[in-house]
Amino acid sequence: MQFPYQLTAKGKYSLKNVRLETGFDYENEEVIGTKTALFSIEIEEGEIKTIKVNDPSSDAIDAKGYLMLPAFRDMHIHLDKTLYGLPWQALSPKRRTVKDMIAYEQEIIPELLKTSVGRAEQLISLQQHYGTHFARTHFNIDPTSGLQSLEHLEQALQNKKDSFKAELVAFPQHGVYYTASAPLMKEAAKLKSVGFIGGLDPLSIDGSIEKVMDFTVQLALDHHKGIDIHLHEAGESGMKTINYLIDKAIENPVLQGKVFVSHAFALAHLSQKEAEQIAVRLAIGKVGIASSVPFKGTIMPIPTLKKYGVKVLIGNDNVQDYWSTFGSGNMLQKANLIAELYGYATEFALSRALEFATQSILPLDGKGNQQWPKAGDEAAIVLTDASCSAEAVSRISTIEALMHDGNLFWRH
Repeated sequence: MQFPYQLTAKGKYSLKNVRLETGFDYENEEVIGTKTALFSIEIEEGEIKTIKVNDPSSDAIDAKGYLMLPAFRDMHIHLDKTLYGLPWQALSPKRRTVKDMIAYEQEIIPELLKTSVGRAEQLISLQQHYGTHFARTHFNIDPTSGLQSLEHLEQALQNKKDSFKAELVAFPQHGVYYTASAPLMKEAAKLKSVGFIGGLDPLSIDGSIEKVMDFTVQLALDHHKGIDIHLHEAGESGMKTINYLIDKAIENPVLQGKVFVSHAFALAHLSQKEAEQIAVRLAIGKVGIASSVPFKGTIMPIPTLKKYGVKVLIGNDNVQDYWSTFGSGNMLQKANLIAELYGYATEFALSRALEFATQSILPLDGKGNQQWPKAGDEAAIVLTDASCSAEAVSRISTIEALMHDGNLFWRH
């Protein structure tokens, strides 16, 4: 997919006929609908400068009554490796384990690197088509690709800098010690563009939880990075890894709020009591969970994690690549999936489910008070053909315009 929007405005300008949520409609103290009104919005220097009473006669860009929502954020994706842009290819039944996939990657990476800049840009354009302007993306660090995956990804991001931004996770996809990736990880950790140190199933891939996690934590501490590891392992090893990271975060307060476990499928196999106990520990250590939702029949205890104050991030993970046949690139669809999985079917619950696409930014608070947008907020918005957040989530509404850093792009 080519970039689906054209630049309409940048710098200082105004919008009129912008629909914003203003409160809830109640019946017998239950939310039965969402109130909205039209406003005029001024944008300047990448920020929302003012929100004013609508002036339909002004010489401003007409938002046509579309609903304004916070632009979406994908907090777990692999922009550096995708088959998007290449001929269709479903998964092979021959590759069943992570180690099978590592061997396959070692074969195909040299050829894929030849076109990875363009394919990364196409995947970004797909995400933008659905209203995403920001991503946390993992990129391969392994002996086969060296630092080339990072270099190509940075080139793609540079080419999209006016409309998209990402934070980067150095990801040892082939293990830290299973292949000789530790020296490359140390090299990547020195780079300013890298914000997080990644990891992969320490016991099943590298044979040791402590050795790999100690390496990962120390690398993050030495270079002032966050941590975001992939953990597919369930059962005892999965829970031991999660608890080990929590302990490290508690021991090193500088890491708190900067440590995440992606996938963390071990949590999906716990009893309700066990899920509550680990949720309390995650909250104490300020260790977050990043989930792609759903994944091969496992249902993560997201409501329990949220109840106890654990930060839960959502992402697309793999979008139609050689790891997964699925993945649309649409964060609003992810919010819709979560709403369906956990029964968030009422007006109020659907409105809250929007946070999984925006990463916790909601137009109304739990009591129906308007909390977004405010003057000074980041000028990162979407305009969508929906009457309210609940409808946008339920119907996966079409995105008509995307704004990033004050740059407004309208659909062709």
